[in-house]
Amino acid sequence: MRHIKASERLTEKKVEKKLSVDKKHPTSSSEDESKPKEPKFGPMPKLPNSRLWTRGVMVGGALIVLLFTSGKGREVTIAKQSETVQHKGQHVHCSDDYTKELQQYPGCVPEQCGRVITDGLVSAKEAKELLLLAKKGMALGGSDGGATILDLHSGALSKGKAFVNVYGLQPNLLTAQDYKLYKTVRTKIHHSVAHHFGVSADLLHLTHPTFFSKLTSQEAQSQNDEYWHPHVDKETYEAFHYTSLLYLTDHGEDFKGGRFVFVDPDHTNRTVEPKKGRVSMFTSGSENLHFVEKVTSGERYALTVSFTCNIEAAIKDPAAQK
Repeated sequence: MRHIKASERLTEKKVEKKLSVDKKHPTSSSEDESKPKEPKFGPMPKLPNSRLWTRGVMVGGALIVLLFTSGKGREVTIAKQSETVQHKGQHVHCSDDYTKELQQYPGCVPEQCGRVITDGLVSAKEAKELLLLAKKGMALGGSDGGATILDLHSGALSKGKAFVNVYGLQPNLLTAQDYKLYKTVRTKIHHSVAHHFGVSADLLHLTHPTFFSKLTSQEAQSQNDEYWHPHVDKETYEAFHYTSLLYLTDHGEDFKGGRFVFVDPDHTNRTVEPKKGRVSMFTSGSENLHFVEKVTSGERYALTVSFTCNIEAAIKDPAAQK
């Protein structure tokens, strides 16, 4: 309806008539949906892909991100690379669907949803040795795009535009000490997640995918290389209930860009700058919509360790290949 100026002196009846005419011509809109493309090499770990955009929460997330790029939002840094964070927590309201699902697993509902950052859990020595382990495995492959994945549980390794089995390439890739280190760090994270969210460690189970990642500034060659899309872990991986990330390189020193960003409904981006040995833990529901900024230079290494309350989706620690 066009703006009615005072100088036109329309009568009340004319205004009502004009409104009734405008109501007869409503506008309409349509949306396009894309279909997911399943990985070719079995149940491989994958980064967020176009499947996510078919979900309503993803559309909402994209709109929120646009607010920030248009200057209407704000940004808060939860943890900078230059600081040492012993423990920094942030509570958020649990999404209804997340809470409803967890109620079928007695004792697994968190006391409070949110995210926790700590630099005091994994030692500098452990982080350094895990980085060397990741590089040793990734040296046998490497994505043509900007994201290389190494899953020690399934053996999945990015190579070119697909995945190969790293143990098929080199069965004795890892030593007994490598497996021990991996289990020790994983166990620390496991118990820390249970402690901070108020659930029994016995009720949390390691789940697929748990994997190392290397992100670079190389141009994406496949959907698995597009790591920067806003997403919800529970939407991407059905078994996820609690997510954790262990960073193995430093933001601003080993790479630029690549910050981890929580996108919250109060029009605020809350960022975590990766730091060697830093662990970030959060509930996996839609209360924690997030994305990773594009890496603009260098190499960003991290280890994603995921947990489920569903024992049927549990996986074992990797062991020496027979």
